[in-house]
Amino acid sequence: MRIASDMVSSSPVQLIQPKRFGDTRGWFTEVYSVPAFAARGITATFVQDNHSLSVPIYTLRGLHFQTPPRGQDKLVRCIRGRIFDVAVDVRKGSPTYGQGVGAELSAENGHQLFIPIGFAHGFVTLEPSCEVSYKCSDTYAPDSDGGIRWDDPALSLIGAARSAGIAWPFPAGTTPELSSKDTIQPLLADFDSPFPYDGRPLAPLA
Repeated sequence: MRIASDMVSSSPVQLIQPKRFGDTRGWFTEVYSVPAFAARGITATFVQDNHSLSVPIYTLRGLHFQTPPRGQDKLVRCIRGRIFDVAVDVRKGSPTYGQGVGAELSAENGHQLFIPIGFAHGFVTLEPSCEVSYKCSDTYAPDSDGGIRWDDPALSLIGAARSAGIAWPFPAGTTPELSSKDTIQPLLADFDSPFPYDGRPLAPLA
């Protein structure tokens, strides 16, 4: 697998930018390779692939995680349309607790976001009829299913004001399309995190 940079990030969340090799027929890319990911410090074993379709623009799914012992590492990519993908640090004791990073993933750019256990994940669609595919390191476990409110003002993206909330990229006054579950997720202040801090602070995406 050939990636855009040979640098190995020490940050737990990583933006993966696979190279594409094109000719008159189109292009080819490797989206996942065990040795290439191991070289970046990513050693997750993926056991389940998920695929979602979100028809309305500004559909927001998140912020989700599975609690231990059924935590999930995720490798997320958008295979149709564009999304803004977010990972928020919910590791107890982390200096970046409640802070997150985000990246635009699209069918055009081919970028992927690796989100390890201990981070809440969510995305909002930026076009109609977006399809998202992601790998998980454990299967779905309803009893371990958890989440945080997408609009919790205590959350922020790194570099933004801590009290501003996540700067989701949709027009002011927009109400995103949400599942009934995501309208009643708890606030961070009401969440007793079971995720330990592993000593790696979250850093801005390279």
